[in-house]
This record gives sequence, structure tokens and C-alpha cells, in this order.
Amino acid sequence: MRTMMTLALAAATAVSLATPVTASAARSITWAPCAQDATVDCGSLVLPIDWANPGAGTYTMALARRKARVPSERLGSLVFDPGGPGNSGTDWLLHKDFFTPQIHDRFDIVGFDPRGTGQSQPITCDPTLVAALPTSDPSTPQGYTDAVSYNRKLAADCRQRSGPLFDHIDDLSVARDLEAIRVALGEDKLTFYGVSYGTLIGQQYAEMYPQRIRALALDSSMDHNLDVTSFLGTEAQSGEDSFEVFVQWCNGSTVCVLHGQDVDALFDRLYAKAQAGTLVDSTGAKITPDFLSELPGRPLYGPDWAGIAQQLRAIDAGTFTMPPNGVSPYFQFAFCSDWSFPLPDAAAVAYQRKFDNRLAPVTRVSGTGWPAMRNCLGTQHVQNPQRRLQVHGVPPLLMVGALHDPATPYVWQTDVAGQLPTATLLTYDGWGHGQYFKSSCVDDAVDDYLISLALPAKGTHCPAVPPAGS
Repeated sequence: MRTMMTLALAAATAVSLATPVTASAARSITWAPCAQDATVDCGSLVLPIDWANPGAGTYTMALARRKARVPSERLGSLVFDPGGPGNSGTDWLLHKDFFTPQIHDRFDIVGFDPRGTGQSQPITCDPTLVAALPTSDPSTPQGYTDAVSYNRKLAADCRQRSGPLFDHIDDLSVARDLEAIRVALGEDKLTFYGVSYGTLIGQQYAEMYPQRIRALALDSSMDHNLDVTSFLGTEAQSGEDSFEVFVQWCNGSTVCVLHGQDVDALFDRLYAKAQAGTLVDSTGAKITPDFLSELPGRPLYGPDWAGIAQQLRAIDAGTFTMPPNGVSPYFQFAFCSDWSFPLPDAAAVAYQRKFDNRLAPVTRVSGTGWPAMRNCLGTQHVQNPQRRLQVHGVPPLLMVGALHDPATPYVWQTDVAGQLPTATLLTYDGWGHGQYFKSSCVDDAVDDYLISLALPAKGTHCPAVPPAGS
């Protein structure tokens, strides 16, 4: 508790440093047709590396813009962040039709690559070192030593190759960049949609610039108010819940290649083999228990239930091939700039593993949270540690959360809604991560809010829509 209070005080001090971003500080965006698609404008914006010391150097942010299709109905710019951390807003705008026609008609849609990723002076590292991610168990003394040694060695390499921006990729810095984007676009107030990790940017923007918000839509929110035990425990619990929804589907659907089998028992049997060191892929490479726990995580985002079943059957048959080992350095170091995991030794990690195992007796640990924690072991300075939001004077906000989200648990949504006094939480009674485009009910509510600032009634639920292929 004392540690968390200290972190909260440090973070509160960081927020207090927020100052208005002037037009001269933000400079301006230089737009030109994108080489990949001339109907989209590509742009760049020169910004300070360190907002607390703007004279200490700059970096260049990449942006992209699709202009409103009906200029006479244009409401302004809609800036969005697709999460990650590390997803490229410019790539999403160029290659994914992410918003509905109603939004495309009325807004210039603006995507950006957050500092250190995509085309915004990306963090660079030795690829050989990136691929050398250890697979030993961090809850053992050797595994803990391996993880800390690797994380610090990788950080030193990436810092040397990337320069001073490496130590300024936290979300408080990105929130200040977002304000600079608003100023450079010439918008009096910000209209923003963030999904997943992009919601943390939106939340922290609301703390620093509450009077500059027109509309803030937060889809599948991060909860930055959790200590390490609560974070990993709720992640494990939600991952298990989403896996059990998959099991229920498999029990009732002949589309599932494991239909008719006891899927939980199969997972237990595979996990026991992994613990014994006898579970191998098609090349003879060992499949670790943590890899098995993490395997369903990403397919549950869709969700792709059929894909999970096919992977488990392939592992059981010995025909599964392990993907290349490695980690996204940007994800690792951006996440570790925003989250403190004070686990000082293997015993602390082992205690956390036991805690998670009790909450998730089948999948054991979170496929999302556990590797994030492991990759942060040994971090020596966290720029933006967890703390409770302090938001005052913001207009009405919209949050969207799913009952069965494997990555941002529903309990996070209710907790964040309690920290945002003007937020309305719309509940999607379905599955997966990122709810926009999963349900016309959700789409209509988000669109109505972004366009007319109309909010659904408090307590509104959108019915679940079975995913494609189920």
C-alpha cells in the first residue's frame, strides 16, 4: 500500500505539469496525398521529445487524414487511437474501414502513430536480441534472473539505438501529443475515439485538458487504478471466463473440431505434459506451460473460437508449429512506462502465479497480462505508474465494455466509470475485445454520441451477436 501511495503521488505530480499547448509549440501539420492511397492525406508534426523540457529535442509524428465525405455536414476532426500499445493509426486509416459511413460523412478522420511506433521515430532494437526472449519460468530463481537480465539488456540496446525518445513513450507524453494534434488541426475542442490501450490516452487527456473535450468515446477501457495483484488477478479471471465461453460454444457446436470432447480436460492434460517438459511441437521444440496459457488470448479478441479449437487439436496431435520467439519492443517498453510491477524476486512471482491459478484453474494465468508483467520485470523507472484518475470539469463521456472481454475485464469498465463522474457505460452482453463493429446496437450508440453528443440511457445493454463462423 505504501508503494502504491508513493507511485500515486509521483504520478499526480506529473499530471500537474500539464500546461496548455500553444499553436507555436505544436507547430503545424504538413499534409500531402499518401503514396499508398491518394484519397488519404499523410502528414507530419514536429513535437518535443520531453514536454517538461521542450528545448531538449524534437521528434516527428506521422499522421493520416480522410476528409469528411459530405463537407456541408462536416462536424470537425475525429482523432482515434487503435490501441496496442503500438498499433499504427495511419495504417489503420489507410487499410481498414474502421468507422461507419455516418462517421465518414461528417468527420475528417485522423489517425496517428504514437511516439516511438510506426512512422513516428520508431523504437529500434537488435532483432537477434529481440528473438532471444527467454522461455524459462520467472517464478523460479533462474527464470526470474533470466527475465530481469534479458529485459535490462534489451532496454539498454533499444535505448542506445533509439536515442532519448526511448525514455519518453509513456501515455502521459502521448496525451500531451494528442493536445498538440488538436491545436495543430485548428479544432476548438477534441473529438476522440480510443479502443483498448487508446482509452488510457483518452482518460489521461481528460485529466489534463478537461475543458478541451467535445466528445470522448472509450471502447474497452484500461483500468490504471490497479496494483500488480489486482491487475494480474482480474486479467486471469477474465481470460478464464472468455475461455469457458469458448468451451460452452464448442460443446454445443459441430463446427468446433473438438466437439464431443471434454475441452477443459484436454487443456489440463496438455498443461501437465508442458509442465513435465514432454509437450513438443512439430519440430520437437518444447511448448511451455506459459505459452499454452497465452495461446487462446489473441484468438479470444475476435473471438475466433474455431481457431482456438484447431490450435489445441494440432498441439495434441503434434502438428502445431511454434511461432518465432520474441516480443514487440515498443509494446514492452511503452507498457512498462505506464505500469509498475513491484515483484522483487521469484518468490513474489510464484505467489502471484498461485493467486492467478486459483482464479483461473484451467488457463492458469492471463494470456495478456502475464507476459506483459514478465516483460516488465527489472524495470528501474516507471514514468507513469498506476493511480486513481482525478477528472473534473469534463463533459459527458461514453464508455463501452463487454461482459466477456479477455483483455480489458468488465470489472475494469465499472471501476473506470466510477472514476469518470460524467461517464455513461454501455454494456455489450457479448464476447471479444473492442466492441465497435461487433454489434449494430453498439455502433449506433457510438455514432449518435460522436455526431450529436446523445448518450444511451444509464444501464443500457446491447445484446450479444454471435461471431462469424460460429
